[in-house]
Amino acid sequence: MSGDIRSLVLLAATLATGLMAGLYFAFSVAVMPGLAASDDRTFVEAMQRVNVAILNGWFSLAFGGALILGGIAAALHWRGDGRPALPWIIAGVVLYAASLVVTMGFNVPLNDRLAAAGDPSKIHELAAVREQFESAWLRWNVARVLTTTAALGCLAWALRLGRA
Repeated sequence: MSGDIRSLVLLAATLATGLMAGLYFAFSVAVMPGLAASDDRTFVEAMQRVNVAILNGWFSLAFGGALILGGIAAALHWRGDGRPALPWIIAGVVLYAASLVVTMGFNVPLNDRLAAAGDPSKIHELAAVREQFESAWLRWNVARVLTTTAALGCLAWALRLGRA
C-alpha cells in the first residue's frame, strides 16, 4: 500500500510539473509570438488581463502543488525500495524550485510593473511600457520553460525507476 501511495504522489508531482512546463512552453511558442504581432495597446492590455486571469485556483493548484507534491514524493522515497528514484526526484524538485525563483524574482515583478502602468487607454508611452516588459519577460520565461521541462524529465525518469 505505501508503495502505491508513493507512486501516486510521484505521479501527481510529475503531472503538476508537466502542466506548468506546458503552460510556460505555450506562452513561448504561441501566446507571446501571437501578441508580438499586435500593436502596443493590445499587447499591454492583453498581458494585463492574462496576469489577472491566471491568478485562479487551478493555476495555484499546479503552481504550488508541483513543489509540495515533489517534496512529499522525495520524503516517501527516502528509504526502502523507492530509494533509487530519490536523486531524480530531488533534482526535479530543485529544478522546479528554480523556476519558482525565476517566476517570483523576475516575471512577477515585471507583471506588477505592467499592472502599475495603469489603463492602456491612458498610458502616454505605451511603446516604452511594452519595451520595458516584453523582452525581459520573454527571456525569463525561457528560463522557466527550460527548468520546468528539465524537472519534468527528472520526475518522469524517477517514475520509470519506480517501475523497474
